[in-house]
Amino acid sequence: MKKSTYEKLYTDNNYIKYLRENSYWYKNLNRNPESIEKMIEEMKERYGLRFKDKIDKAKTSLDLINAFMTVTKDN
Repeated sequence: MKKSTYEKLYTDNNYIKYLRENSYWYKNLNRNPESIEKMIEEMKERYGLRFKDKIDKAKTSLDLINAFMTVTKDN
């Protein structure tokens, strides 16, 4: 594996965790170091780290708070 690829992987613990859970990426990264971006996108999608996922989590939290307030307001 190229040193630059190796260094990029060790900048974030989620990259290493995902790489260990999906070991087929070792072979892909050894053969094609440019595929690291694809691995990172796949990892973000799997772990819910994309911007869209964060917005959805915030919306869900707000809906839950709103429902709780509505229930407590009626009593």
